[in-house]
Amino acid sequence: MTTGFDAPTTAIDDISGDYTLDVSHSRLGFVARHAMVTKVRGQFGAFTGTATIDAATPSSSKVDLSIDVASIETGSADRDGHLKSADFFDVETYPTITFTSTDVKRDGDDWAVTGDLTIKDVTKPVTIEFEQTGSAVDPFGNTRVGFEGETTINRKDWGLTWNAALETGGVLVSEKIKLEFDVSAIKNA
Repeated sequence: MTTGFDAPTTAIDDISGDYTLDVSHSRLGFVARHAMVTKVRGQFGAFTGTATIDAATPSSSKVDLSIDVASIETGSADRDGHLKSADFFDVETYPTITFTSTDVKRDGDDWAVTGDLTIKDVTKPVTIEFEQTGSAVDPFGNTRVGFEGETTINRKDWGLTWNAALETGGVLVSEKIKLEFDVSAIKNA
């Protein structure tokens, strides 16, 4: 867990229930190496997601996520445009990235969510390691749970193959991409 922040809270001992992702308090991000010398970070601004959490029987838990690919943001309009183009995500043809869990495991506050990640027309399994980061009841009476997670994928496995060779060796954009998840979910009433 990230240090330097206020300690997490625990409002509920059993987080079992149905939840909806709070998009305005969550981040779906990614990190790629550029020119093999620096990291470029980005995120998707528009997505929806639901989760059913079964703390006692984690394998009964379920996660569904849908991402609007056109909402990609990297801090550069030119780069965002290139990522939306047919060189990468081809948002005209494939406007959505989806993740549907197929298995969930738990070890204390650590969760492993395995599921089918679909980018463009390719679906492959991926496991995301999550740490439960607390629970709270907000000032509006919502019960919230928090999770932080990440995994690394090879973008070529999903047909994201565009690259440019560097004169010094290596490539412009790393094949390995780290996916980062900071999730706040609100328990359904």
